[in-house]
Amino acid sequence: MLNSNSLFELGEIVEILMGRAKGHYAVVLNKVDERYVLIADGDKRKFDNQKRKNVRHIRSTGYISKEIIEDIKESRRVSNAKLRYVLKDFISRHLNKETMKGE
Repeated sequence: MLNSNSLFELGEIVEILMGRAKGHYAVVLNKVDERYVLIADGDKRKFDNQKRKNVRHIRSTGYISKEIIEDIKESRRVSNAKLRYVLKDFISRHLNKETMKGE
């Protein structure tokens, strides 16, 4: 049996597949257990109010932010501004390249 917890790493950017935030991106900030992770985007979902999300309801982008990992290791928290910056940077760099390939 595949351990679904191994699919998501701390600091990984994920796409939300289910719920109100469907189609948006967030950062994995903690693992609850094999079935759930805690995510936040720094905008609608702040660091202090992380969303518990079923791993079946999110998709890995394969991108892990070293900046987020370093902040969590140093101070056990990340600013909401840093979360927004990392997500905006990821979307502008990676998603815009994918749409250009399709044209």
